[in-house]
Amino acid sequence: MRHIYTCVDIGSDTIKVVVCELYHGRYNLLATSCVQSNGIKKGLITDVELAKNSIKNAFSKAESMLGFKINKTIAIVPSYYSDFKMIKGTININSTDFKITGNDVIEVLQESMKSEQLNEKEMLTIMPIDFVIDDDVTKEPIGKTGKTLSARAIMVSTPKKNIYSVISLLNSVGIEVVDISLGCIGDIYALKNKEADNCVSAVVNIGSEKTEVSLYNKGIVLKHSIINMGSKNVDNDIAYMYKLDSLTARTLKETFALAHRDSASLNEVKEVRNKNGDMIKINQYEISEIVSSRLEELLTSVNHELNSMASHKPDYIFVTGGITNMTNFNQICREKLRKCAIIGNVNLIGLRNNKFSATIGNIIYFVNKLRLKGKNYSMISSEEMEILETPKKNSNQDSVLGKFVEYFFGE
Repeated sequence: MRHIYTCVDIGSDTIKVVVCELYHGRYNLLATSCVQSNGIKKGLITDVELAKNSIKNAFSKAESMLGFKINKTIAIVPSYYSDFKMIKGTININSTDFKITGNDVIEVLQESMKSEQLNEKEMLTIMPIDFVIDDDVTKEPIGKTGKTLSARAIMVSTPKKNIYSVISLLNSVGIEVVDISLGCIGDIYALKNKEADNCVSAVVNIGSEKTEVSLYNKGIVLKHSIINMGSKNVDNDIAYMYKLDSLTARTLKETFALAHRDSASLNEVKEVRNKNGDMIKINQYEISEIVSSRLEELLTSVNHELNSMASHKPDYIFVTGGITNMTNFNQICREKLRKCAIIGNVNLIGLRNNKFSATIGNIIYFVNKLRLKGKNYSMISSEEMEILETPKKNSNQDSVLGKFVEYFFGE
């Protein structure tokens, strides 16, 4: 069986789809798409028909690389009002040989959440911290023997409307949701290093309209917060100062402005046409100053959130999101946060943009859950696998599938 997985991130600015294969511990990138989203604001669906068309477009672009329709996916749902709670459970091992199986792992996790009252919320996922077999602590209990199995875990829950609005939308375009998760869970799996697995860390994901700040202990999310400010605020500042349309402002941010004013040049000038139809000259230092001011405000707010989350300062702060690809973003990041702040590095060959951290990371998290429970699963059928394995005539050599690149993710 070929193990192939899809994840979709339905954002306010873009909808991202990633399809990967896990083969001998390596993630092969099979297809990806990123399209402009409509009918979605701050991650929440505001116009079903517009959102549906955007989702269809995103999946269609990925499917054109694969050569068949995507029918199943992991879905990232909005993280508003999500809770993260420690839970514990213990079961007896009843098999004659006392050997622990994947079913025992599932049972002890189910047992640990039995007494929890969710009310208007729905359980999203359970993230195991560790297991105890009799008196021995372990991370991977399958195959070991003992009379009792205990578990400590973080149960993640979120309002039902956050989940079912996304599921119903994807179902309406013929996509079955096989798992749901949060962007902050995927981020840490895509960005963390071995050191972060043994300490307190944080992830700051700067989106279009909001910034998510998450705190982790040994790679397990503990707290999460949202700041209602993102990269679109930078676009709006540029558009206002120079009387530009939003597209021109965004293009200038991405191709001309620098994240830190100190590195900008007074001699670099770009000519653009404003809303009045006049050609104007924009100095790189001046536009970088506008960008820097807004980023400083945003990162100061991030720092306040981190200070309120825990008394212990994180050993690592990973910063991600499309805007972190700006030149010199690392410099302003270290100045306004701390020296331990680094730009997260999504280094899947053919997909180096940080805006994909949540989608890639949630595929890794999904695979880790399968392994923990001793399950074997793929999101495509044997017929679809045959299509994937058959060389295409006159195929586009520039497609991701044609290159069939791979990257080792430490599996």
